[in-house]
Amino acid sequence: MDFNLKKDLVFLDVEATGLNVIRDRIVQIALVKYLKNGKAPEEMVLLINPGIPISPEAMNVHGLTPKDLHNKPSFGQVGQKLFDFIGNADMAGYNLMRLDIPILMEEFARIGLDFNINGRKMIDAQRIFYKMEPRTLKAALKFYCDKTMENAHDALADVHATIDVLKGQIKAYEGQDWTDAEGNILAEQPVKNDIQSLHDFTNDLKTVDATQKLRYDVNGTIVFNFGKHNGKPVLETLLKDKQYYNWILNKEFSVQVKQIVKKLVSEYEKSNRKGHQ
Repeated sequence: MDFNLKKDLVFLDVEATGLNVIRDRIVQIALVKYLKNGKAPEEMVLLINPGIPISPEAMNVHGLTPKDLHNKPSFGQVGQKLFDFIGNADMAGYNLMRLDIPILMEEFARIGLDFNINGRKMIDAQRIFYKMEPRTLKAALKFYCDKTMENAHDALADVHATIDVLKGQIKAYEGQDWTDAEGNILAEQPVKNDIQSLHDFTNDLKTVDATQKLRYDVNGTIVFNFGKHNGKPVLETLLKDKQYYNWILNKEFSVQVKQIVKKLVSEYEKSNRKGHQ
């Protein structure tokens, strides 16, 4: 089965030094790019020297040690190559918004590249799976494809497993509504060979950023999704409390959160200046 594409679609998986998207670093990244022109998919897989220690927990998961990576390039040496490979493609992966996308955005930001996900469709095969058949990637591969997972937590193996799973999900659920336990329809035929539909089904459209620190309220206003100002409008709060604004910019928030709050304040100040002219 071929994906129906209006843009290129890049499947992504990363392995890292840990699970903190701000402090940790990528040690392996694998990408498979499906092209809208129908040509054969392109692959890229890289081992990266993170320049910081790898947590024992992470090593137990992916098996990569400092010895494996000591002579590998830094992210700064391969970042532009990765950035160009992805281009303006839509993105897909397995649980990609929890780690893969946020940590990649941070890595790009450190070397001066703005990896903007606005305007990209983001497809998370895990969310389809969890909503329709809650399981793990290994079980998903067995369930949808009747395949046994080999080399789990090797980035490229995980990417290929995710590709097979998504294809299997589209085949299994096309024409099927998403319902609750009482049989009420929550979404009509959400899983189909259409990137927009898959994006809408696998993303929380109320969430503004990948780390879920900001969200939209019922009126479409961006509000905080954490801390003492939880639920309060971001712009209104930051205009009243400049110390909180500076605190966000200087603490361990994602580059995306910092960009959003700076843009909100900047656009307000710009509009306010025009209003006084």
